[in-house]
Amino acid sequence: MSIFSSIKDAIFGHKAEAATPPADAAPAVPLAPEASAAPATTEVDVEANLTSLAAGHDLNWQSSIVDLMKLLGIDASYENRKSLAQELGNTDYAGSADDNIQLHRQVMQALAQNGGRVPASMLG
Repeated sequence: MSIFSSIKDAIFGHKAEAATPPADAAPAVPLAPEASAAPATTEVDVEANLTSLAAGHDLNWQSSIVDLMKLLGIDASYENRKSLAQELGNTDYAGSADDNIQLHRQVMQALAQNGGRVPASMLG
């Protein structure tokens, strides 16, 4: 599993659990064909999920890629951050403070592109 997939799954995971109907639920009434043609999309509130996970932790996950990864239980080593940067198309990652800020923005942008609602302040 890619590092970005691990990040996404850790943040979006609550959405998947909530969408699973209980086993004893009555079957849904089928929709008319024209109504079911467009898939329902639900955005995940990235900030709210991370704020909830961060309760009791003193981490700057809002702007630090290292703290974001720590919060999600993902190894934040240089090697993993470099791999994450490469997954997101950044082949120039060297681990500097500026690189880490840019990587955090890239992660937030990728989350937004994958159904996450991310505040503009975290997108760059």
